[in-house]
Amino acid sequence: MKKRNRPFEIFNLSFLDLISCGFGAVVLIILISRTSEDVASGTLEEARELINRMAATEKAISELDTEKRLQYQKIAEQTGAIAALRAKSEGLEDALKKAAKDNEQAKDDVDGLELVEQSLNRITITPATNQTKRDKEVGGIPVDSDYVLFIVDTSGSMQNIWNRVSKEMQNVLSIHPKVKGFQILNDNGIHLISAYNGKWIPDTAGRRKNIFKAFRSWNSASNSSPVEGLRVALKKYANPNISLSIYILGDDYSGSNYNTVIDQLQRLNTNRATGKPLAKIHGIGFISPGATNRFAILMREVTKRNAGTFLALPR
Repeated sequence: MKKRNRPFEIFNLSFLDLISCGFGAVVLIILISRTSEDVASGTLEEARELINRMAATEKAISELDTEKRLQYQKIAEQTGAIAALRAKSEGLEDALKKAAKDNEQAKDDVDGLELVEQSLNRITITPATNQTKRDKEVGGIPVDSDYVLFIVDTSGSMQNIWNRVSKEMQNVLSIHPKVKGFQILNDNGIHLISAYNGKWIPDTAGRRKNIFKAFRSWNSASNSSPVEGLRVALKKYANPNISLSIYILGDDYSGSNYNTVIDQLQRLNTNRATGKPLAKIHGIGFISPGATNRFAILMREVTKRNAGTFLALPR
């Protein structure tokens, strides 16, 4: 059998298939290569944006944290200020209550002082002149005693009005027409003239002048309480056989108790045989800088129980 020779064709079906496959492979490689670049590019941009957002978020958190601390600090300061204001308010309320209480006490005392001042405006303690007959009472004060004893508060507040105190004491002596003897003690029971301790100072014009000259420069320790002076006066000078008037001059009372002191003084001043007072106890109240109503409260009751009179002098 004779072999047939076929003509050779370059562009046959197999060759076209091979070329198509190769071309397809090249296209596929190109497509794959471009997709990878786009994906990588997109992912990088998103990462950058995410990092920026994270940084912005951290910055915002830091700012909020700082603001929170500032707010906490302000709250703490405001809480402290509120606590301080509350404490100050409570202190003011306490002070207001105390002031109201003091005002009520002062009002009661002023009412009493006004009544006494009205009586003083009618009849004041003035020196007696040309008296030939002894008066039994001047300005509400009995003046029939033969002996007069002064108990004087020598505290700093009284020293400020010392000339007036001296003048009133001399006026008291003058309203007693005839005094056999007198004596001067301070509220602690200290004698003005120690040489006359336990004795009466004879009442003569010369003695009065010398005694009150010494009185003007007298500066003795004082606790603004006439209790000690009254005890000394009653124990040393009160006697059933003499008529004695005790004058207590002061502007304040520093003691903490009224009733105990009043009862004790009344016992010391009572004549056991007759039950009557051994001495008449009078009080003269002065108004000085810083004076309170405590002296008036004490002396009203003391003089009332001991046949005396309390006079509150005006300024």
